Amino acid sequence: MSKPVKKAVGKAAKKVVEHTPEPVKDAMKDNAKDMFVENVQDNVQEGVQSKAEEASENLDDKKEENADKVHTKAEEAKEKVQDVLLSLREKLGNAKEAGEEFQKKMSSSDDGKTKLKGAGNIKSVSEIKSSMNIKSSTEIKSSEKIKSSKDIKTMSSR
Repeated sequence: MSKPVKKAVGKAAKKVVEHTPEPVKDAMKDNAKDMFVENVQDNVQEGVQSKAEEASENLDDKKEENADKVHTKAEEAKEKVQDVLLSLREKLGNAKEAGEEFQKKMSSSDDGKTKLKGAGNIKSVSEIKSSMNIKSSTEIKSSEKIKSSKDIKTMSSR
């Protein structure tokens, strides 16, 4: 509505109110209050609902963004782990090859040399001297029984 029309409607409404009886005015006031309260309640309810819908939409958007970020980070982590595992695999392969080469060198260098004694070369318990086999103090030669250089026969004296 344009301004002149609003003014005319407003003036007409004022004249109607002036000529209306008091009980009708009170009923109209009560009706107007009720309508005003209902309108305010509806407006507040609509405002709250629109804010809730807006917040829900924002939450959904953030949820989707976070899900995308998580998937992206998981993919990056997966790729990094795979790269590390591949490099570890290569290093282990190199170590295995080096170990095999070392074993070959060691076994080929042992061919011309004497080998280490095995379990069969170790003395058994029966071969170890006991206290009975050890010379006693009476069996040890004294200084008088030791031959001198005069007692030794030379080849020419035979």
